[in-house]
Amino acid sequence: MAFTAKDVQALREKTGCGMMDCKKALVASDGDMEKAIDFLREKGLAAAAKKSGRIAAEGAVLAYTDEAAQVSVIVEVNAETDFVAKNQEFQDFVLEVAKTVAAGNPANVEALAEMKMAGSDLTVAQALQEKILTIGENIKIRRFARYEGVVASYIHGGGRIGVMVKFDTSADIAANEQFKLAAKDVAMQVAAANPLYLDRDSVPADVLEHEKKILTEQVMNEGKPANIAEKIVNGKIGKYYKENCLVDQQFVKDGDLTVAQYVANTGKELGGDIKIAAFVRFEKGEGLEKKEDNFADEVASMVK
Repeated sequence: MAFTAKDVQALREKTGCGMMDCKKALVASDGDMEKAIDFLREKGLAAAAKKSGRIAAEGAVLAYTDEAAQVSVIVEVNAETDFVAKNQEFQDFVLEVAKTVAAGNPANVEALAEMKMAGSDLTVAQALQEKILTIGENIKIRRFARYEGVVASYIHGGGRIGVMVKFDTSADIAANEQFKLAAKDVAMQVAAANPLYLDRDSVPADVLEHEKKILTEQVMNEGKPANIAEKIVNGKIGKYYKENCLVDQQFVKDGDLTVAQYVANTGKELGGDIKIAAFVRFEKGEGLEKKEDNFADEVASMVK
């Protein structure tokens, strides 16, 4: 019985197994979907699919840099419990995922899944299935970011928050210890202050208009006339930039400076220019629903 790429995808969705494993299963079962599922279960691969519905909101954010290639990566991999997240086998898996992203530069998580895992003959999807089986929890590679060039990374709270900041500067400045300390300061600023955007130009027009609309309503409700309200709103938008744009934020180590001024001052001291080009901040499990356990109820149900 012949099968198509859609059949492979359908089998993958039903079992949660890797694309190549699904293809092999369909070949072995002459395209019969039910036999292919049995084939995967017999191999121990489809067992992982039962865990795929369980909430994975713990895990770790990890940063990795390939110094020789000047490539830096930050990746978030989720597990169900903090206990597994601290397990060395899980940590090693996350590191290998980061190395694979650094070397292969995948477009997204789906493309990453089909790549060969760094230092392995398995694809990332296959390696993930193996880890789910051996560790016994649902594990998901949630997201990653990859920067090339001069980058500072910072991991806070044992993998709870991870930050990468990319800088535009010369090679000699990038190698300077004073720059490295300043770059880490900026990364720590991102971790602590959680800016939403790099600079004012990065704020989407619709976000800005929405903010202005809300502020205008607030001011008008206070009884201010329209001509005065506009000036007040413009002032409040300036405050919005200072709170949400990294370069405009008050520098946490020196409240008299903005982050942009701190970086510019460091550049002057080192005899060159430094500019923050981009940043990314991952917080473990943000936006994910977490499982709420009631220990007393769990014990009571076991006694019954």
